[in-house]
Amino acid sequence: MLSIIVCIAQNNAIGLNGGMIYHQRADLKRFKELTTGHTVIMGRRTFESLPKGALPNRRNIVLTRGGGEFAGAETFCSLQEALRHCGVDEHVFVIGGSSVYNEAMPLADMLYLTLVHHTPNEADTFFPEFDNGEWKEVCRSDYDADEQNDQPYSFIDLRRKAASDSPK
Repeated sequence: MLSIIVCIAQNNAIGLNGGMIYHQRADLKRFKELTTGHTVIMGRRTFESLPKGALPNRRNIVLTRGGGEFAGAETFCSLQEALRHCGVDEHVFVIGGSSVYNEAMPLADMLYLTLVHHTPNEADTFFPEFDNGEWKEVCRSDYDADEQNDQPYSFIDLRRKAASDSPK
């Protein structure tokens, strides 16, 4: 199964100057709960932005065309190549950045979104636009801002609709 996990603003913003826009504690906790024990695929810049390097208790895969080694991670030149090296029963999460999300969108089975109900003043990296008609919301939880989460947010799980889900 190929899933995408991302924290987005209302305008699909995800980053600024190589970092995440939002550091919602609940989002980081959910990310860890969902991805631990599974495979995470990311671009080189996303890997380099991780404060402690490779994510523990996960198979880390870095996509890079420039080569190089990344401690605790396997490297591949493309998403397709990386996926060929993943097992059929392996749950794979794409965790960024923008170009990797773009490449993964047509292949993804699930989207795990944290939607922050806010539009940042600045952003330079965005999650790709997607057709809501292709996705079915399977779970949603809405939360207010609190002492650990600066903005109100929603966890939204979307599954790609099968042909049988389409209206006739």
